[in-house]
Amino acid sequence: MTTPEPRRRRMPKAERKAQMLDVAEAVFAERGYLAASMDEIAERVGVSKPMLYEYYGSKEGLLIGCIHRARTELFERTQRAIAGADGPEEVLRQGLLAFFGFIDERKQSWALLRQEAAITVPSAVEEVEGIRLQQTDLIAAVITTFRPDIDPVEAAAFAEIVVGSTERLALWCEHRPEVDPARATAYVMDVVWRGVAGRLTPADG
Repeated sequence: MTTPEPRRRRMPKAERKAQMLDVAEAVFAERGYLAASMDEIAERVGVSKPMLYEYYGSKEGLLIGCIHRARTELFERTQRAIAGADGPEEVLRQGLLAFFGFIDERKQSWALLRQEAAITVPSAVEEVEGIRLQQTDLIAAVITTFRPDIDPVEAAAFAEIVVGSTERLALWCEHRPEVDPARATAYVMDVVWRGVAGRLTPADG
């Protein structure tokens, strides 16, 4: 008597969508958005191209999905990192470490995000800018927590300096594997923290 083959498990929708994003992210990072094809993504996922369109609507939809997932993960990771930090210096240090750690562990996500200049999809560019805004808003809010009397413009400027410097350093680190997240964090702290430590001391402190 022939033993029937076991039925293949039907992948839950959420798991399938995550798989599609994983593959799309890899293809976008390897080939760039413009050169990436839905045919290749579907083939790597192991689904039909119509199913890919059913889940995400278009290649643009897949791109937005990838960027949005990275944005959410980075934000949650940063929030967790600074939650237990004591004092502004430690908050900044742990936030930077979370950022550089994310880039080190999620190289495909970072490769996709840094292709911003080559992405011609306005909604995707806005989504990438949204990542910057969420990070600067978070930093500015933390600064205001420790210095409620600080000028909001000054807090925002400091946040922009931190985010801008970390982005540039992250690009530099790509070609220097010996610079790990802890070392990159130390570089930023040595330059940035020394310049703003006095400004984060309460006026009556």
